[in-house]
Amino acid sequence: MRSNLLPIAREGWSYLAYSIAALIVFTIVDIDFLQFLAFLTTLFFVFIFRNPERQNMLYQQNSVVSPVDGVVSSIEELQGKGSYAYKVEIDGNYLNVALLRVPFSSTLEELNLQRGARLSAFKSLSKNINENAELVFSDTQSSNKIKLVHRLKQSIKGIDIDVNKGQNLLQGSRYGLVINGITELYLPHNFRLNIDIGSELKASESLIGYFTNESKK
Repeated sequence: MRSNLLPIAREGWSYLAYSIAALIVFTIVDIDFLQFLAFLTTLFFVFIFRNPERQNMLYQQNSVVSPVDGVVSSIEELQGKGSYAYKVEIDGNYLNVALLRVPFSSTLEELNLQRGARLSAFKSLSKNINENAELVFSDTQSSNKIKLVHRLKQSIKGIDIDVNKGQNLLQGSRYGLVINGITELYLPHNFRLNIDIGSELKASESLIGYFTNESKK
């Protein structure tokens, strides 16, 4: 992802530009109600597109940090002999920072972005037709990998993924943006969880857990 050290994420610049332009116009023509509405809209965009710096936490090797801000809503042990043993669901909302961060130093092995609807999570069809992005991060040396699925709820903006398949990424680096979405983490058998249901997470700072050893191919 291209670096952006400004306090507002690049994805929000156009939204801010339009709201500030509207604020200036309504101020010039002296329409108080619309001027106040444009001012509130500008504050709203500043808030949801905020781009705070996060500390690089000194966790031990093989650590996995949260890719998103949110609350752990479910932890499920998957049955069968597939590649993944656990599914962790993290629920985010408009109060959370929307930027996505790489969970561990890895290569982006798979990327699949499906544009779609933005229904409420309470709608039965939301899991099937809502916009979503599926990414697989893997370490070619250890064969450790995890899969992430980002799925929108009701959102003002689509999913932004600003990295490419095959790109090498450092833990904690930014790779996209999801406003008001649900994130599913699929974790392998050789993983030790460090979270519980109800845990509040911060992207790149909160520890999800550790790979316990090298994964078998």
